Amino acid sequence: MGMVDVLALSNSMTSTSTPTCDLLVITASNGQNLLLAERFVAAAREQGLSAEVLDLTAISLPLFTPRAQSTGTPAALAALQARLAAVPRWVICTPEYNGSIPPVLTSAIAWLSVQGDDFRALFNGRPVAIATHSGGGGHTVLTALRLQLAHLGANVVGRQLVSNKTQPAKDDSIADLVSRLNHLRA
Repeated sequence: MGMVDVLALSNSMTSTSTPTCDLLVITASNGQNLLLAERFVAAAREQGLSAEVLDLTAISLPLFTPRAQSTGTPAALAALQARLAAVPRWVICTPEYNGSIPPVLTSAIAWLSVQGDDFRALFNGRPVAIATHSGGGGHTVLTALRLQLAHLGANVVGRQLVSNKTQPAKDDSIADLVSRLNHLRA
């Protein structure tokens, strides 16, 4: 597998400065889940899809709080929202933090959901697959993430991928998730 380009959004990036692709693989860590995300990109490319990794840990986005929201929209948020809106399908690769979703992902979703009049607009009907490489079981984060994404209206693929040190992700499982996701109407 060759090197995969990892996107980090600058404050000046817009959806027109970033080429649209078929699949965006979002990672909520710069460790094992970034490596897992790169494997999803490689699998998508093997299936003839264009795909990129979006590393949330590389984006300067403050923790979402009502106080933070009252001070204004963070500069990086518009570029993140435009990038996500420009791609029809997503895979989210996230670790499990204390049995739940890591703060970088929760905060990004919170910021994105308070933009505009319809908090579901970015997520509604969007095909999304979910995966984890976790030090623990990993099932709890995927359950929590599935519930949150479903609440926001996303079309979450029924199959999910759980991996860890003793049970690494299999290439066939990754390819199958990409294929299932690609068959969902965006």
